[in-house]
Amino acid sequence: MGMVNVMRKEQIAIVELNRPSSLNAMNVEMLFELDKVLDELSKEDSKVLVVKGNGNVFSAGGDIKMMVQNNVGAEFDEVMDTIGSIVTRLYSMQKVTISAIHGAAAGLGLSLALASDIVVAHKFTKLAMNFIKIGLVPDGGGHFFLEKRLGESKAKQLIWKGENISAEEACRLGLIDGVTGDELEEVVSNQIASILQAPFEAMMETKSIFTKTSLSRLEQFLELEKNAQRRMRQTPDHKEGIQAFIEKRKPIFSTKTSNGTKKL
Repeated sequence: MGMVNVMRKEQIAIVELNRPSSLNAMNVEMLFELDKVLDELSKEDSKVLVVKGNGNVFSAGGDIKMMVQNNVGAEFDEVMDTIGSIVTRLYSMQKVTISAIHGAAAGLGLSLALASDIVVAHKFTKLAMNFIKIGLVPDGGGHFFLEKRLGESKAKQLIWKGENISAEEACRLGLIDGVTGDELEEVVSNQIASILQAPFEAMMETKSIFTKTSLSRLEQFLELEKNAQRRMRQTPDHKEGIQAFIEKRKPIFSTKTSNGTKKL
């Protein structure tokens, strides 16, 4: 078994993030594997794709070891382009995609989950777009998906605060589509059964209409996020955020901007 498990059953494909000992944090190898898996699945005739995490959480986001490396050259571009490929495949795939979240979905993990058509979470799940805590901006289309679901104003506030929010609060805001108890798998199974009984071609026509009118905008967001992330990776605030994370302390961010002027 690799870092991404794939299970197929009739018209259903299940993609399982499989680094449970690392809270399914996505490193370079896992991202490349996930992109390859989604590419293969996009060419198959299954109708429903479910994304889930193995172990105690959905995904803690990007692997912190990637961020410790101060590489903002070709490898950085390759990783960011792979992230972009993953979310655009998931967003535009001619299947009904479902993210089944348990435990936690943070940072890139949350961006990935929001790329699905339907997002369902266990009631004890915690969600966070917490890039701000290490001096970065959301990537993986995080800005795009948050704006789609929350509107610009609420999206900015959620990004800037970077706080954990409960599944119940996320559902109330419209960030996710449903909250369940311990029967998460049963709820997802029932949704799949309902989808498979519906006129699938009509559903995909609707998805295609939304995709064709939105995909170029998602790609624009991804490019802007990549360029912003490259700049942020080189800031003192990011380096302090990473060091504080490693040392398990509260970061002390700079009172000055990158051009030397004092922040208001």
